[in-house]
Amino acid sequence: MTQRDRFEAIYDAYYPAIHQYAARRTSSPDDTADVISEAFLIVWRRIGEVPEGERALLWLYGVARRVLANQRRGALRKGVLADRLRAELVADRPVEPVDLEYVRIAFDELPERDREVLALACWEGLTGEQIAKVVGCTTLAARTRLHRARRRLAAALDEQQSPTIVMRQP
Repeated sequence: MTQRDRFEAIYDAYYPAIHQYAARRTSSPDDTADVISEAFLIVWRRIGEVPEGERALLWLYGVARRVLANQRRGALRKGVLADRLRAELVADRPVEPVDLEYVRIAFDELPERDREVLALACWEGLTGEQIAKVVGCTTLAARTRLHRARRRLAAALDEQQSPTIVMRQP
């Protein structure tokens, strides 16, 4: 009997039992399918270690149990990470929104090439050398593009009506 024949025999014999085992312990058909596929992948990889006879089913239950435990730990880690990220995002928000729509309008009016180098420099915090690697040019060319883009943004901001504070006289 080849390894493939042995795997197919184990799969045919024990798939229904492992399916039921996983289905009773998961909350969705997708999770059940993940457990089954991972368990039988382990059987395939470790076919030489799978015991003979009914002991194979017990061994397979143990594999499925560990797969479920890994799945639960992964879900818990994802939940903790999501909570932490949510808390960080809430903490990073300014208390009072700042009206910078005029900046967005000026930025959007720039050519795509200017917007890209400005975004890489300001939003991503990249240096001229790093921008050059991203856009595929020399460092000198990237610095020149960034300088010119900054000048064009400043000119576009000057052209726009900037926010003014109106003081009322008593």
